[in-house]
Amino acid sequence: MLQKQTTLGLSKYAELYDILIPADNELRKLTELVDFSFIYDELSDKYSIDMGRTAVDPIQMFKYLYLKVRYNLSDRDLVVRAKTDLAMKFFLGLNPEDDVIHPSLLAKFRRQRLKDVNLLKKLIGKTVEIAIKNDVLAPDTIIVDATHTVARYNQKSPVETLRQASKILRKHLYGVNPKIKEQLPVKNTSNDLLNEQQYVTKLIDEVKAKPQLFPQNGIFEALNNLEEIQGDVKSYERYSADHDAKTGHKSKDTSFFGYKTHLSMTENQIITAAVVTSGEKGDGQYLPRLIEDSVENGMTVTEVIGDHAYSGKKNLKYTAKNKIKLVSRLTPVITNGQRKAEDKWDYNKDAGMFVCPAGHMAIRKARTGKKDQGTNQCMTYFFDVEQCQHCPLREGCYKAGAKSKSYNVSIKSNEHKAQMAFEATDYFNERVKTRYKIEAKNAELKHEHGYDRS
Repeated sequence: MLQKQTTLGLSKYAELYDILIPADNELRKLTELVDFSFIYDELSDKYSIDMGRTAVDPIQMFKYLYLKVRYNLSDRDLVVRAKTDLAMKFFLGLNPEDDVIHPSLLAKFRRQRLKDVNLLKKLIGKTVEIAIKNDVLAPDTIIVDATHTVARYNQKSPVETLRQASKILRKHLYGVNPKIKEQLPVKNTSNDLLNEQQYVTKLIDEVKAKPQLFPQNGIFEALNNLEEIQGDVKSYERYSADHDAKTGHKSKDTSFFGYKTHLSMTENQIITAAVVTSGEKGDGQYLPRLIEDSVENGMTVTEVIGDHAYSGKKNLKYTAKNKIKLVSRLTPVITNGQRKAEDKWDYNKDAGMFVCPAGHMAIRKARTGKKDQGTNQCMTYFFDVEQCQHCPLREGCYKAGAKSKSYNVSIKSNEHKAQMAFEATDYFNERVKTRYKIEAKNAELKHEHGYDRS
């Protein structure tokens, strides 16, 4: 049963918050700045209005998850810290003497209440709304880019996932007392999941029987992490399988298994829109959506700055139609070429290759046709025939028995005179220098907020 939390209850200890939490504390400022009541609207259909026990306030549960991600804590470590951290309690809407939730509620909230909820778009929209209200949004211009995030377990099996976590715990234990190895249960050497789970349970029980070790060398955190993973494996038979992640390429020779996040932000680094896709997707095709989402969130977009992945023909036409300056350098293969099925075949700017609708990247390319006649020449991209032979999308794309599969791009060097002229201006060359700012935002997301891994 859902019951809205109104205001903080009266407490004779409430003055501690004013005494001990400074005005510039991040969580205090966030509490005073953001109205989280929109969470009720987003999650109201996930709760019963008048049946069952009263649920923990969804705003408070959402704030717990925010703290978990912000400070990179396991469920158990978060709850332990929240018991004594007054800034956290203030942010959660608790009085100093109030108790915190049981950590198991966080797992249930993630799996049951947040299912199928598009919180990312909603949260970015609220961020932009607050920035506009406080007059801190840099107007008119957005900078766009895509950053990759590897899948959480990089295709590891549940056995490998448990084994890695238990290895970390043992490493911490050996650092405190090398002889403790003789007291721990015998490691499981088979690939049977049940045997590995039984071993992990014995290891956890053995460590818990020695509470004097907990303050030492990160043992408590490693133990909590292992317990959380053990619980997830029990809840999901294929815990570490990630069917949505795909292989993307950072260069022709290096790849990653995971996702891409296509971002747009203002010049003062406030994110205005984000689109998450599987890793093999190209960057340029998401420019219209980033612009439209930014406008929907309250931006007035008159200029877009991005790398050459965004200077494709469709984007040039789209921005020209909407009277938006596109500060993006031309790439001859993308912008000067006449491509077929342009909405399905992506160009990977990092690898310099096309990617087919099934997500397979070309293995080599070659220029064909007569030299010095750009209008008749083509750039031909060749694909791995063995992949094509077993591809679920081969019908209408690959002819059975063919010894090669290629994709042609006709080269027309004079196709984009207007953009070429714009590139030559002092204004273009000055504005394109600001693109570096989004690289700093990508680095912040990965290094400070853990966005390098799902």
